[in-house]
Amino acid sequence: MRDEFRAELQSVSQLLVEMAEGVRAALRQATRALLTADRRAAELVVEQDAEIDGRYRQVEERVCDLLARQAPVASDLRAMITALHVAADLERMGDLADHVAKTALRRHPSPAVPAELRPVFTDMAGIADRMAEKIAAVLAHPDADLAAELDRDDDAMDELHKGLFGVLLGADWPYGVETAIDATLLGRFYERFADHAVNSAEHVVYLITGEPVSPA
Repeated sequence: MRDEFRAELQSVSQLLVEMAEGVRAALRQATRALLTADRRAAELVVEQDAEIDGRYRQVEERVCDLLARQAPVASDLRAMITALHVAADLERMGDLADHVAKTALRRHPSPAVPAELRPVFTDMAGIADRMAEKIAAVLAHPDADLAAELDRDDDAMDELHKGLFGVLLGADWPYGVETAIDATLLGRFYERFADHAVNSAEHVVYLITGEPVSPA
């Protein structure tokens, strides 16, 4: 019975790794669509969001089933609570990638951001990609030190987000209100993607140490 429980718990962990890899791929495709007006890339992100949602439901169902059948305690219970929290964060990260893709679709055939903003969105996407990669790694092989690195990555994302606002609020902004609104929302999508990645990392630290991560 114990071996069966461990195998089922491992299957939940694998679903989380697949979710993390899926949201990473989704944001990479959405960013390509955003910066190059690649309609098909955007459409694929929208289509594949259902797969991420499906894995989220699988995690919920399997964890609820294990709770009902096994009545776990101590570290096993902590692992299941962590799985539910992480799955929710990953599902939201997938939604944010979907929002980026839908913005690209709405502005197609033109790129959704002007040339002057492409470097900052490229940098934001690079940080988000690195964070998603680390989340997948710590879910596959829990590592509190690697999980803790995401706080520093998030600080870099926040700085880029502030810099974006500086451009949008500048007196010489030439692109009008609609483009400014799109850029503001897009910046928020990337910033929130990073926040959810940090949340996931904190849950992994809790799983490893048993101690909640104190807010910064």
